[in-house]
Amino acid sequence: MENNVIELRDICKSFYGVQVLKNINLDLKVGEALCIAGENGSGKSTMIKIISGAYDYDYGMLKINGKEFPSITPSQSIAEGIQVIYQDFSLFPNLTVAENIGLSYHLLENKKAYNAKSSREIARESLNRIGVDLDLDRLVEDIPVAQKQIVAIARAIMQDAKVVIMDEPTTALTQNEIYRLYDIINNLKASGVSIIFVSHKLDEIFAVCDRVYVIRNGKEVANYPVDQFERGKLSYYMTGAEIYEEAFVPEELSEEPVFEVRGYSNRNNFKDISFKIHHGEILCITGRLGSGRGELAKTLFGVSPATEGEMFIHGKPVRVRNVSEAIKHKIAYIPDDRLAEGIFLRASIKDNLVAVILDNLKNKLGLVNEKVKAKSAAEWQERLAIKATLGAPGQSLSGGNQQRVVLGKWLASNPEVLILNCPTMGVDVKSKSEIHELIREMAAHDIAILLISDDIGEILNNSNRVIVMNDGRISFEAETETLDYDSLSEKITEIL
Repeated sequence: MENNVIELRDICKSFYGVQVLKNINLDLKVGEALCIAGENGSGKSTMIKIISGAYDYDYGMLKINGKEFPSITPSQSIAEGIQVIYQDFSLFPNLTVAENIGLSYHLLENKKAYNAKSSREIARESLNRIGVDLDLDRLVEDIPVAQKQIVAIARAIMQDAKVVIMDEPTTALTQNEIYRLYDIINNLKASGVSIIFVSHKLDEIFAVCDRVYVIRNGKEVANYPVDQFERGKLSYYMTGAEIYEEAFVPEELSEEPVFEVRGYSNRNNFKDISFKIHHGEILCITGRLGSGRGELAKTLFGVSPATEGEMFIHGKPVRVRNVSEAIKHKIAYIPDDRLAEGIFLRASIKDNLVAVILDNLKNKLGLVNEKVKAKSAAEWQERLAIKATLGAPGQSLSGGNQQRVVLGKWLASNPEVLILNCPTMGVDVKSKSEIHELIREMAAHDIAILLISDDIGEILNNSNRVIVMNDGRISFEAETETLDYDSLSEKITEIL
């Protein structure tokens, strides 16, 4: 017991009469990396919020550093050395990178005045530990989601933490940044810092964790050293079902490409990108943070216009200078940041599902036909197995269901080309498998699929061709059947 930095005994928690945690018993040892695994809605986040003081528990016992806390506040948790990196980052969008990283340090030290020079030094030191160079003066609202994640990690580790809780910390990171994070975690462990690592990515769990605690429906179902698990067994514990991922093999490709890009460029973001996509196949584009892959996806959808190059759909040249023109040409885009760009959080599921096709539902008087609207939304709810009532707000859904709503919104527009930017980011194992199955189904039904991803397992199992971008250019292209995890990882991380 003396070696435990955190102890939970028979912890129970209910919300509005629904019990979400049932007799949770958990120990975290000094210098240990513990994975808490489970599907969305399993109770993982509730556990984290009890430890961090965001929630009170109803029954049980909580000890941190040997001290028992009948209840604990966030300030007390921080004072005990608990640092949390949440999925939503909890950053100040109107402050700079340096201010976001340095501000909490000033608050912890009870500084009476903010010191800009000190904040820059703190931010630079923290980013150096991660091995990432960011513009300290940029506003957080202006940086990509991947860089926001890095800012959140840097802010958490720059304090004298005893426990760092990472809730899906790599969702927006490419493989190179993930490897850097592994090194940071190992260094923290060696210095006696404990890690609670929440992840849906099985490769990460096996790479960094000493022990895995699996929770399902608010109950513990497994708690063993990581070497006692293998992928299928861990997936089964998390979901209660057998999940298999077989490599994607196109059934039949169209003779002519559906979607073609020639010499596409966008100022300093990327240059001279060319590729073709046929019906029936899934092309993946990957690369490190800053490779230009995300910018390419947005340019293809008209978020920012290309400065050079040509685009063809069914062999006919088209111009996409804005999002409206992209939609007109039957191009759909699933963003990597569904909360900020994909779903209307306060709007109902029904309103979200018809958002793109709303004009098509209007009568001659310009009024929306509510019966047709409800019918269309219900059809996509059933087809995508969205587990909620149509009147529920988007913000009430789990990550997997939110992503299904975003997919439904764009599939309702009957697209010819579908650009999927990290479509399984932050969703649980079961939802991830179901989304992969849906992507394959869409490829078989004559939609040209462009998958943007840095999840190597996702790439190898769910595309037949892959393009690697490096420094804004194509550096490598191959059939995925000729690659394995290590060879593709090497191509992604190599510096030209």
